[in-house]
Amino acid sequence: MEIFYHIGKYLVFLKKVFKQPQKRNIFIQNIFFEIEKLGINSVIIVFIISVFMGAVITLQTAYNIEVSFVPLYLVGLGTRDSMFLEFSSTIVALILAGKVGANIASEIGTMKIREQIEALDMMGVNSESYLVLPKIIASVFTFPLLTLFSMFVGIFGGYLAVYFTNAIPLDDFVYGIHYYFIPFYITYSLIKMAIFAFIIATVPAYQAYFIRGGALEVGKANTKAVVYSSILILFFNVIITQILLS
Repeated sequence: MEIFYHIGKYLVFLKKVFKQPQKRNIFIQNIFFEIEKLGINSVIIVFIISVFMGAVITLQTAYNIEVSFVPLYLVGLGTRDSMFLEFSSTIVALILAGKVGANIASEIGTMKIREQIEALDMMGVNSESYLVLPKIIASVFTFPLLTLFSMFVGIFGGYLAVYFTNAIPLDDFVYGIHYYFIPFYITYSLIKMAIFAFIIATVPAYQAYFIRGGALEVGKANTKAVVYSSILILFFNVIITQILLS
């Protein structure tokens, strides 16, 4: 029954989050601040992960194709579709759940134990909307862009792997990248990441907003935020895949 209690409490929390901001100028400034903090500051880690993911997928596929009648261009095709369908959305989202989710939980949790959130409420500020809504907007806007960036970088990583290892002819890899391209795969991945971004922004905020105690509880909230966000990402990944690709 506790899970239903938290679901209801989470929905009430979201209702307060989506109330109209009180000062639009400050609200817009907070959005741009969160875009830089949550999105732009995550570009490097997404770049590194995507390059190596693309390279590993390419090499593993190439080295496991031992049957002579299997066309080599399937290596490029497999790399492209793997990045588009799963890695650039779900895996990147799990990484961001650890990086961004822990950051959000730590920030709000620290404000909570220092009673800064209560001070905002005392001044008549809707603290839920003031603190969380800019993070939601920034995440939903920037994370799909990071997905597109990851797709490109992952394919580039596969290209580099083929170029330096000669695992397969480079022309076959490039042909596989272009072969039977389905644009909806990109749309599917972006839809998934937008939903994952909402989870990453709201679940850690919820976990941190209602903590009681000191620094130890902030650490526990960070752990719960990452774990619960990751579980929800995997859960909704299954649901969205069934709905959009079935």
